[in-house]
Amino acid sequence: MGKVIIESLDCFGRHGVLKEENTLGQRFFVTCIMDTDFESAAENDDITKAVNYAEVSKFITLYVRNNIFRLIETLASRLADEILINFNVSAVTVKIEKPSAPVGLPLKTVAAQITKKWSKAYLSIGSNLGDKKAYLDFAISSLKEDKNIRVTKVSSYIETEPYGYTEQDEFLNCCTEIETIYSPHNLLKTVNSIEMSADRKREIHWGPRTLDIDIVLCDNIILNDTKLTIPHIDMENRFFVLKPLCEIAPYAINPVNNRSVKQMYADLKNSI
Repeated sequence: MGKVIIESLDCFGRHGVLKEENTLGQRFFVTCIMDTDFESAAENDDITKAVNYAEVSKFITLYVRNNIFRLIETLASRLADEILINFNVSAVTVKIEKPSAPVGLPLKTVAAQITKKWSKAYLSIGSNLGDKKAYLDFAISSLKEDKNIRVTKVSSYIETEPYGYTEQDEFLNCCTEIETIYSPHNLLKTVNSIEMSADRKREIHWGPRTLDIDIVLCDNIILNDTKLTIPHIDMENRFFVLKPLCEIAPYAINPVNNRSVKQMYADLKNSI
């Protein structure tokens, strides 16, 4: 990996808390550091395989000019998202400098800086009500339609026995690999919204559902709070997760126990 750097691009914008800032505007300086794969571009000396910093600079200039935000933090965050979505970069750091910030004190500049990247995550998807295949297809298509998500792999659909609460119909399950610029909690909000669009009801724990989407893994993140646990706390005991996940990501690692999906799936099969 290499870095393409645009330093202190002089832009005009109307960002600020004060009404005068939104009306009159002022100068902003944008620094953008993009992580990208140099190999193909360098090997062939081919600009079409590289990040074109002239195009990125024009994109930044227009974005800063054509949008209005109260906070430079918002500008930095939104601009980072758009660069990730629109250009072939795996990560980006965006720094917004505001040298004419109205603070009433002598200073060179104030700035906000953020780093964002494409994260790799694995989702488990299931349904056991209505047209199960249609619900799984709907989940996949909804993920594909979200500009903040790239669906990179989808497993086969498999039928499985219900888990936990067993007095219900069989499930149809699959797993998918995605790349996303969402944080884990925003990814959770997104998949919950897709579930709601499929008329998901949460009436019985582990009960029947039109659509269930769980975040199984996300990069090497270990997270446990009141809203979300990553890796999924029960993934190593779930055949309906490990079998389809082993199909698309056998060597993905659970960072809690440092075991691969393939190892966990073999252990679970041996225990049955």
